[in-house]
Amino acid sequence: MQLKKTLGITILLAIVCIVTALISDSFLSGYNVENLIRRTALFGIISIGVAFVIVTGGIDLSVGSVICLVGCGLPWLLTTHHWPLPLALVAVAGVSAGIGLLHGLIITKLRIQPFIVTLCGLLLYRGIARGFTDDQTVGFGAEFKGLRTLATGQIELPFIHGFALPAPCIFLLTVAVLGAVFLNRTIYGRYLLALGRSEEAARYSGINTGRMTVLAYVISSTLAGFGGVLFVLDVNSAQPVDFGNFYELYAIAAAVLGGCSLRGGEGTITGVIVGSALIQVLRNMITLTTKHHNMEFAIIGAVILVGVIADELMKRYGVRRRAAQALLAETKRT
Repeated sequence: MQLKKTLGITILLAIVCIVTALISDSFLSGYNVENLIRRTALFGIISIGVAFVIVTGGIDLSVGSVICLVGCGLPWLLTTHHWPLPLALVAVAGVSAGIGLLHGLIITKLRIQPFIVTLCGLLLYRGIARGFTDDQTVGFGAEFKGLRTLATGQIELPFIHGFALPAPCIFLLTVAVLGAVFLNRTIYGRYLLALGRSEEAARYSGINTGRMTVLAYVISSTLAGFGGVLFVLDVNSAQPVDFGNFYELYAIAAAVLGGCSLRGGEGTITGVIVGSALIQVLRNMITLTTKHHNMEFAIIGAVILVGVIADELMKRYGVRRRAAQALLAETKRT
């Protein structure tokens, strides 16, 4: 089933790319393709983090605000308070992981719904960022030009003339491989999937469901923080009012499109990356082919809705099919 979902979204991505290329000559230009790949890599990283939470049956609405907090916090520590770079990076990484730990503990210990916990985080972390920056734009000085190559650098490909692979692709590939191995090849990944399918059954099987839930939220917020670092390095500055706005929606949409069921228990890393690519191609298509650039949020909302409806219909079809097969097998036995 997961393979079919991934194949289906890949075919849809190919169709959208072909249609956009036919409508706009700029779509296949070297600059546009490189920019698309870079944006896909950046959003793919945070989407993988959100996917781990969705696999458990949870949701994380605080991703965009964590990106804002880290994206504003890093240049603020470096340029305003002149922290050493290693210490500043350790600080923002610790804050990111700590946020996930806090969310997980509140959800598991106090039994508060993830939607409420992360919605409060969405408001809280952006408010903190606006507070310590006094709502002012923060950015990097010339001395951090080398650091920016982590997000803006390019890797020349000898076999493709005139095209360079954006540096964030290396980070996405690393995160994707580690995430896929963890989710599919380790006992803890199987625990996360089991938790999403049925928390009660997982608990009766001896799985520490609370610990697995906390782990999922730590992974999500840590990757959101990592994404925040790359995003701010990519644009060189951050305005706390809108930096990272709605990024959680892009991440959730990519995960849902990629085959992650909002019910939990299903999802693949490959599908999430393809879903992230589709979201970015759709945004690019709107920019290149229409004058209604503000329609992208309507598109994202429609995509999430269609994904949820499709997931529900497939679930019902699967239930009916299994029931029919069971009935047929029972009839043959009698």
